Amino acid sequence: MYIEVNGVKYHVNVCGQGEPLLLLHGFTGSQTTWKPFITMWQDKFQLILVDLIGHGATDHPIDASRYKMECVAFDLRSILEKLQISKTHLLGYSMGGRVALSFAMLYPEFVKSVILESSSPGLKTEKERKERCKTDVQLAEKIEREGIRSFVDFWEKIPLFSSQQTRLSEIQKQTLRNERMQNSEIGLANSLCGMGTGMQPSWWEKLPEFQKPVFLLAGELDEKFCKINEEMDKLFPNSKFLIVKDAGHAIHVEHPEFFGKIVKDYLLHGQAIQ
Repeated sequence: MYIEVNGVKYHVNVCGQGEPLLLLHGFTGSQTTWKPFITMWQDKFQLILVDLIGHGATDHPIDASRYKMECVAFDLRSILEKLQISKTHLLGYSMGGRVALSFAMLYPEFVKSVILESSSPGLKTEKERKERCKTDVQLAEKIEREGIRSFVDFWEKIPLFSSQQTRLSEIQKQTLRNERMQNSEIGLANSLCGMGTGMQPSWWEKLPEFQKPVFLLAGELDEKFCKINEEMDKLFPNSKFLIVKDAGHAIHVEHPEFFGKIVKDYLLHGQAIQ
């Protein structure tokens, strides 16, 4: 179904019963990334699957300022209100994790708990943010100049996803590629310019103030995000951190059965299985 909030039509699916769980995909993804987990989770949770702005079947406005993290978080709040959901668990992967954390920081009254897969609170210094913004703008220009097919070819080969090249079957790789190819040039470009890591607020100083339960996940082979999440775990007052063995950045893609079990176990029992 489509839910229009603040002038943008969001593609949203709701299924299952129980406590709400809002699922937020990564950059170049869509709610399709969560489909393998629906049957595993829907007996215990009301799943809210959203294509984020600029992705999937959701609108992709031309105005890049509409993609600002604060705007996206407010959109999600508006969607929850339209669904008459007052509190939800959040699960976000990579960019979706940054959106989930931003939402939690801005609207903690709507949050039961937060699960962050391979994500971060943004960058710490103004210098880092400026450098990242410059890089993201260059990448956005590349997307618009060369088109989706060329960008997906490039994106599949970046070091962040190197473990997928050896661990995924050809069918899995093609499924991922098809999902990425459904996006538009303007949607991805504006997502980088509006809610990229350099553009979003930095939440590092606010982490010690966040009292809700947080579950941090990072893949053993994703050294950069292991270090980031280890530091986050020390700052959050109520967090658990699990490094998933033999996994890279996209744990839910590389080890779906294990990922599905640890998420469900955490939400039901508040603990992370090893």
